[in-house]
Amino acid sequence: MRQDEKRIVVKVGTSTLTHESGAPNLRRMNHLARILSDLHGMGHEVILVFSGAIAVGTSRLGLPERPGELRMKQAAAAVGQCQMMHIFDQSFSEYSQSAAQILLTGEDVEDQGRREHLKGTFFALLEMGVIPVVNENDSVSSAEIETGRHKVLGDNDTLSAIVAKLCRADLLILLSDIDGLYDADPKSNPEAKLLHRVAALTPEILEMAGGAGTWRGTGGMATKLSAARIAMEAGCDMVIANGARMEDLYGIVEGQEIGTRFLAAGS
Repeated sequence: MRQDEKRIVVKVGTSTLTHESGAPNLRRMNHLARILSDLHGMGHEVILVFSGAIAVGTSRLGLPERPGELRMKQAAAAVGQCQMMHIFDQSFSEYSQSAAQILLTGEDVEDQGRREHLKGTFFALLEMGVIPVVNENDSVSSAEIETGRHKVLGDNDTLSAIVAKLCRADLLILLSDIDGLYDADPKSNPEAKLLHRVAALTPEILEMAGGAGTWRGTGGMATKLSAARIAMEAGCDMVIANGARMEDLYGIVEGQEIGTRFLAAGS
């Protein structure tokens, strides 16, 4: 990482932040807060984008599975969002770090006036040393969680890339349940090789995208490559890494060969 790369967006997926049951993984959430607080103390401006509100709400409400009906998804999201922000607020406070909640819809980034106000809020929080904690406003944004509808954000991989572009971030890190982009499916091909650097999203690279992940999340490699396109075109590097090793965040911001790094256009 170059010395002038100071603004970092970290997106953490549902499977990293929750248990199989959908309940929040308190240990990982606290560990993440400690590392992000450390990075802030090292001089980086940090923005966190997280997934998992619907999964956590589903667990908290005692539902047997993720709801299928839109209004129930939105209700679960409202419950889960409240619980996760409470945990994050407590965790960051343990490390004397202030955090702020920002909930977004597609209209917030599409409309020029709202987008400018949003940028002002982000920049003011960063100037004050606050870590913005961002999620999609699923409780009101029906177009974003209903499959087949018009989507601006669509998933939190894309959301994090849009936030990185909006805030003129230097680096976007996607922490997921995978180590990065492989040249073949590592689950079925033991010879699959992890690609450490990608300079362009060629047709061959795009063909490597597989399907979606676990029931708790909705993203797969295809959404991550879409996020990479947004980030790279905005002049922002993007790294896909495994959230099970959150301490790798230190090495990633130092430019170590961890996960898959997608290089910003012109770099």
